[in-house]
Amino acid sequence: MRTLLLLTSSLLFATGAAHAVNEAAALELAKNNGCLSCHSAKEKVVGPAFSTIAEKYKDDKDAVASLAQSIQYGSKGKWGRVPMPAHPGMSAGDIKTVAQWVMTIKP
Repeated sequence: MRTLLLLTSSLLFATGAAHAVNEAAALELAKNNGCLSCHSAKEKVVGPAFSTIAEKYKDDKDAVASLAQSIQYGSKGKWGRVPMPAHPGMSAGDIKTVAQWVMTIKP
């Protein structure tokens, strides 16, 4: 079974379909780390929609790094008066995965 899983993963990666797998993993990370308590893909909740964030930073070559910093350390004043809390318990890799995923969400 493990060999089949590895083979399937390799095939998905080789065909470019790994994006869907990464999207699912990023969504799971977002759920497990409370991101969806304040954000959604298309609608403003407490914080802006992920699609709005992606649109704002679409021309910023450092967008993923900027978002990762906001996720790790929190931010305030970027989207209004409500601050975004820090997520110091998330690993750098998980933070980068979520930031990269946010930048793929279309309006």
